[in-house]
Amino acid sequence: MVPGFLDLQRMAALLLAERVPSDGTVLVLGAGGGLELKAFAGWYPGWRFVGVDPSAKMLDLATRTLGPDAGRALLHQGYIETAPAGPFDGATCLLTLHFVPLEERLRTLGELRLRLKPGAPLVVAHHSYAQTEPEKTIWLSRFAAFAAANGIAPELAQNAAGAISAQLPAVSPADDEELLRRAGFIGIDLFYAAFSFRGWLATAP
Repeated sequence: MVPGFLDLQRMAALLLAERVPSDGTVLVLGAGGGLELKAFAGWYPGWRFVGVDPSAKMLDLATRTLGPDAGRALLHQGYIETAPAGPFDGATCLLTLHFVPLEERLRTLGELRLRLKPGAPLVVAHHSYAQTEPEKTIWLSRFAAFAAANGIAPELAQNAAGAISAQLPAVSPADDEELLRRAGFIGIDLFYAAFSFRGWLATAP
Protein backbone atom coordinates (compact mmCIF):
# COMPACT_ATOMS: atom_id res chain seq x y z
CA MET A 1 0.00 0.00 0.00
CA VAL A 2 3.10 2.24 -0.02
CA PRO A 3 4.15 3.14 -3.58
CA GLY A 4 7.78 2.24 -4.18
CA PHE A 5 8.20 0.73 -0.70
CA LEU A 6 11.42 -1.15 -1.47
CA ASP A 7 12.83 1.79 -3.40
CA LEU A 8 11.98 4.06 -0.46
CA GLN A 9 14.18 1.90 1.76
CA ARG A 10 16.96 1.92 -0.82
CA MET A 11 16.80 5.69 -1.23
CA ALA A 12 16.81 6.19 2.53
CA ALA A 13 19.91 4.02 2.84
CA LEU A 14 21.70 5.85 0.03
CA LEU A 15 20.93 9.22 1.61
CA LEU A 16 22.24 8.03 4.95
CA ALA A 17 25.37 6.61 3.32
CA GLU A 18 26.32 10.03 1.98
CA ARG A 19 27.39 10.97 5.51
CA VAL A 20 27.21 7.88 7.75
CA PRO A 21 30.68 6.28 7.89
CA SER A 22 31.18 2.65 6.94
CA ASP A 23 31.30 1.71 10.64
CA GLY A 24 28.58 4.14 11.74
CA THR A 25 25.59 3.66 14.01
CA VAL A 26 22.07 4.51 12.82
CA LEU A 27 19.03 5.18 15.00
CA VAL A 28 15.81 3.70 13.58
CA LEU A 29 12.69 5.15 15.19
CA GLY A 30 9.71 2.95 14.46
CA ALA A 31 11.75 -0.19 13.85
CA GLY A 32 8.57 -2.26 13.43
CA GLY A 33 9.07 -5.76 12.16
CA GLY A 34 12.65 -5.12 11.06
CA LEU A 35 12.28 -4.79 7.28
CA GLU A 36 14.14 -1.50 7.23
CA LEU A 37 16.83 -2.81 9.59
CA LYS A 38 17.27 -5.95 7.50
CA ALA A 39 17.61 -3.98 4.28
CA PHE A 40 20.13 -1.51 5.73
CA ALA A 41 22.15 -4.31 7.34
CA GLY A 42 22.41 -6.13 4.03
CA TRP A 43 23.47 -3.09 2.03
CA TYR A 44 25.95 -1.71 4.59
CA PRO A 45 27.59 -4.58 6.49
CA GLY A 46 29.67 -2.28 8.71
CA TRP A 47 26.74 -0.33 10.13
CA ARG A 48 25.25 -0.97 13.55
CA PHE A 49 21.75 -0.01 14.62
CA VAL A 50 19.61 1.05 17.52
CA GLY A 51 15.93 0.35 16.89
CA VAL A 52 13.01 1.73 18.89
CA ASP A 53 9.38 0.64 18.69
CA PRO A 54 6.49 0.63 21.19
CA SER A 55 5.45 -2.94 20.33
CA ALA A 56 7.31 -5.83 21.96
CA LYS A 57 5.77 -8.23 19.44
CA MET A 58 7.08 -6.19 16.53
CA LEU A 59 10.55 -6.06 18.06
CA ASP A 60 10.49 -9.85 18.47
CA LEU A 61 9.59 -10.06 14.79
CA ALA A 62 12.43 -7.66 13.98
CA THR A 63 14.90 -9.95 15.72
CA ARG A 64 13.67 -12.90 13.67
CA THR A 65 13.70 -10.83 10.48
CA LEU A 66 17.31 -9.77 11.08
CA GLY A 67 18.38 -13.37 11.54
CA PRO A 68 22.20 -13.57 11.61
CA ASP A 69 22.40 -9.76 11.64
CA ALA A 70 20.45 -9.48 14.91
CA GLY A 71 23.67 -8.97 16.86
CA ARG A 72 24.25 -5.69 15.02
CA ALA A 73 21.04 -4.13 16.36
CA LEU A 74 20.10 -3.08 19.88
CA LEU A 75 16.30 -2.98 20.12
CA HIS A 76 14.41 -0.92 22.70
CA GLN A 77 10.69 -1.05 23.45
CA GLY A 78 9.26 2.43 23.80
CA TYR A 79 9.30 5.82 22.15
CA ILE A 80 12.01 8.33 21.29
CA GLU A 81 12.77 8.98 24.98
CA THR A 82 13.73 5.32 25.28
CA ALA A 83 16.52 5.70 22.75
CA PRO A 84 20.06 6.17 24.08
CA ALA A 85 21.49 9.68 23.91
CA GLY A 86 23.91 8.71 21.15
CA PRO A 87 25.11 10.75 19.42
CA PHE A 88 24.26 8.80 16.28
CA ASP A 89 25.72 9.09 12.80
CA GLY A 90 22.26 9.15 11.23
CA ALA A 91 18.62 8.30 11.84
CA THR A 92 15.48 7.23 10.03
CA CYS A 93 11.81 7.46 10.84
CA LEU A 94 9.93 5.73 8.03
CA LEU A 95 6.14 5.32 7.97
CA THR A 96 5.95 6.26 11.65
CA LEU A 97 5.46 9.99 12.25
CA HIS A 98 1.93 9.94 10.87
CA PHE A 99 0.98 7.89 13.96
CA VAL A 100 2.45 10.43 16.39
CA PRO A 101 -0.15 12.83 17.86
CA LEU A 102 0.29 16.37 16.66
CA GLU A 103 1.13 17.67 20.11
CA GLU A 104 3.98 15.12 20.30
CA ARG A 105 5.32 15.48 16.76
CA LEU A 106 7.54 18.51 17.32
CA ARG A 107 8.94 17.10 20.56
CA THR A 108 9.70 13.77 18.87
CA LEU A 109 11.61 15.50 16.07
CA GLY A 110 13.48 17.61 18.59
CA GLU A 111 14.50 14.54 20.56
CA LEU A 112 15.74 12.94 17.34
CA ARG A 113 17.86 16.01 16.58
CA LEU A 114 19.39 15.97 20.06
CA ARG A 115 20.54 12.38 19.46
CA LEU A 116 22.37 13.15 16.21
CA LYS A 117 25.93 14.29 15.65
CA PRO A 118 26.37 17.69 13.99
CA GLY A 119 25.89 17.23 10.26
CA ALA A 120 24.19 13.85 10.66
CA PRO A 121 21.28 13.03 8.32
CA LEU A 122 17.69 12.27 9.27
CA VAL A 123 15.44 10.56 6.73
CA VAL A 124 11.68 10.68 7.33
CA ALA A 125 8.76 9.48 5.21
CA HIS A 126 5.08 9.14 6.04
CA HIS A 127 1.56 10.15 5.02
CA SER A 128 1.66 13.88 4.27
CA TYR A 129 -1.07 15.43 2.13
CA ALA A 130 -3.26 18.51 1.85
CA GLN A 131 -5.64 18.95 4.77
CA THR A 132 -8.16 21.06 2.86
CA GLU A 133 -10.92 19.82 0.59
CA PRO A 134 -11.20 18.69 -2.11
CA GLU A 135 -7.45 17.99 -2.23
CA LYS A 136 -7.48 15.81 0.89
CA THR A 137 -10.13 13.46 -0.49
CA ILE A 138 -8.48 13.36 -3.91
CA TRP A 139 -5.09 12.24 -2.53
CA LEU A 140 -6.60 9.63 -0.24
CA SER A 141 -8.67 8.32 -3.15
CA ARG A 142 -5.46 7.92 -5.12
CA PHE A 143 -3.92 6.05 -2.19
CA ALA A 144 -6.92 3.69 -2.21
CA ALA A 145 -6.72 3.26 -5.99
CA PHE A 146 -3.06 2.28 -5.75
CA ALA A 147 -3.83 -0.28 -3.04
CA ALA A 148 -6.67 -1.74 -5.12
CA ALA A 149 -4.42 -1.91 -8.18
CA ASN A 150 -2.02 -4.02 -6.13
CA GLY A 151 -4.56 -6.63 -5.10
CA ILE A 152 -6.32 -5.12 -2.07
CA ALA A 153 -10.10 -5.51 -2.31
CA PRO A 154 -11.46 -2.11 -3.44
CA GLU A 155 -13.85 -1.83 -0.51
CA LEU A 156 -11.04 -2.56 1.95
CA ALA A 157 -8.83 0.00 0.25
CA GLN A 158 -11.55 2.63 0.51
CA ASN A 159 -12.13 1.74 4.15
CA ALA A 160 -8.41 2.14 4.81
CA ALA A 161 -8.43 5.58 3.19
CA GLY A 162 -11.41 6.56 5.31
CA ALA A 163 -9.71 5.37 8.47
CA ILE A 164 -6.55 7.30 7.60
CA SER A 165 -8.59 10.45 7.06
CA ALA A 166 -10.47 10.07 10.33
CA GLN A 167 -7.78 8.71 12.64
CA LEU A 168 -4.24 9.57 11.53
CA PRO A 169 -2.91 12.95 12.70
CA ALA A 170 -1.38 13.70 9.31
CA VAL A 171 -0.42 17.24 8.29
CA SER A 172 0.27 18.95 4.99
CA PRO A 173 3.73 18.79 3.39
CA ALA A 174 4.30 22.47 4.16
CA ASP A 175 3.48 21.88 7.83
CA ASP A 176 5.75 18.81 7.91
CA GLU A 177 8.66 20.89 6.64
CA GLU A 178 7.90 23.62 9.17
CA LEU A 179 7.95 21.06 12.00
CA LEU A 180 11.39 19.90 10.88
CA ARG A 181 12.62 23.49 10.87
CA ARG A 182 11.12 24.23 14.28
CA ALA A 183 12.79 21.10 15.65
CA GLY A 184 16.12 22.61 14.62
CA PHE A 185 16.91 20.73 11.41
CA ILE A 186 18.49 22.42 8.42
CA GLY A 187 18.93 21.49 4.76
CA ILE A 188 15.41 20.08 4.47
CA ASP A 189 14.98 18.48 1.03
CA LEU A 190 12.06 16.53 -0.41
CA PHE A 191 13.29 13.27 -1.94
CA TYR A 192 10.14 11.13 -2.16
CA ALA A 193 6.57 11.89 -3.24
CA ALA A 194 4.10 9.09 -3.87
CA PHE A 195 0.40 9.93 -3.79
CA SER A 196 -0.39 10.57 -0.08
CA PHE A 197 3.20 9.93 1.07
CA ARG A 198 6.14 12.33 1.26
CA GLY A 199 9.73 11.88 2.41
CA TRP A 200 12.44 14.35 3.41
CA LEU A 201 16.14 14.43 4.09
CA ALA A 202 17.12 16.81 6.90
CA THR A 203 20.37 17.59 8.66
CA ALA A 204 21.24 18.12 12.31
CA PRO A 205 23.13 21.41 12.71
